[in-house]
Amino acid sequence: MSDEEMRAELPPEDEREARRRARRERRLREQEEKEEKGEGFGGMEEKEEKGEGWGRDPLGGIVWALILISVGSILLLQTFGYIEWDQFGGIWNLIFIAIGVVLLFEVMVRLLVPAYRRPVLGTLIGACIMLAIGLGGILGSMSVLAFGLIVVGVVVLLSGLFRGRL
Repeated sequence: MSDEEMRAELPPEDEREARRRARRERRLREQEEKEEKGEGFGGMEEKEEKGEGWGRDPLGGIVWALILISVGSILLLQTFGYIEWDQFGGIWNLIFIAIGVVLLFEVMVRLLVPAYRRPVLGTLIGACIMLAIGLGGILGSMSVLAFGLIVVGVVVLLSGLFRGRL
């Protein structure tokens, strides 16, 4: 019996229910296919159990370690008198710049090394914000605002060109 013959025998309400059921089954099949390919959250949980995915990504730990080391080094240099507190418009400006540079390093590694590839737009925006705060205290807020607008425009342009990669 074909689908048309079955529909002819079903009253209109049962036909709608059959269509809903078919759509639901199709969505479930598509979700299962995504999970098998490693897309979606279900696939990520499986990867973590197997030792793949975010659980095995050492780059996040490396980035946090580099941030702590750079901030600690800056504070240590200030403590020993190699950097004056008022130098660079305040030591915090240098700390924000260091954090921004480390985050930019993470973005570059994630874009260049396929094993660590993940979306980087949020990290890139965070790096720009950190650099803007740090440079704003040194160069003046208006020049950094102008530069920041240019950088944000470039990021938006690149994210449009490389849709799905950033």
